[in-house]
Amino acid sequence: MKVLDNLKNIEEKIHIACENSGRSREAIKLIAVTKYVSVERAKEALEAGISDLGENRDEGLLNKYAVLQDKPNWHYIGSLQTRKVKNVIDKIDYIHSLDRISLAEEIQKRAKEPIKCLVQVNVSGEESKHGMDTAAVMGFIKELAGFDKVKVAGLMTMAPLTDDVQILRQCFRSLKNLQVEIQNAGFAHAPCTELSMGMSNDFMVAIEEGATMIRIGTALVGE
Repeated sequence: MKVLDNLKNIEEKIHIACENSGRSREAIKLIAVTKYVSVERAKEALEAGISDLGENRDEGLLNKYAVLQDKPNWHYIGSLQTRKVKNVIDKIDYIHSLDRISLAEEIQKRAKEPIKCLVQVNVSGEESKHGMDTAAVMGFIKELAGFDKVKVAGLMTMAPLTDDVQILRQCFRSLKNLQVEIQNAGFAHAPCTELSMGMSNDFMVAIEEGATMIRIGTALVGE
């Protein structure tokens, strides 16, 4: 399937989810996760009108950046090793996986400009998933006040791999509630306007529960 054909299918579903929840399509940023596909396929996504690409390893990002440069908005969506920060920091627009102070310290040290970061939260509590425990997030965000290169743009989570809509809804709603709590605290360094949640199998539920960024790989650009 061409990316453009896949995109039409996904856009229809995004519009349905927006109608179901009384939200506007403009409130949702679609990120094409290109980590498993070629540079050519990533380029096809850009030509289809997608402006945001997501990578989860520095090698993959650097390979595609060498060709595509800063045409897309680049999202680093995988767990970021501290020692890899220097490789990618001035090429990316968003980091979706801030989950520890040592990573914030490295970003602070390496970034030329403030970078938009999303705090990764392990809402489901699954051991296989990266991210902070929900209870630790507020304290972590307070601790980030001293880092002028780290802007807490929002929160990110990965839901359990399940078809149970109630479990998915509960997971996404928990992240939304946490976002509201942080926004109500009024931190200058943490506007926390973004919610990065929802992938190929669950993005409609995520939108209905408040996602502002959805990360779609397989259903959009293929394997």
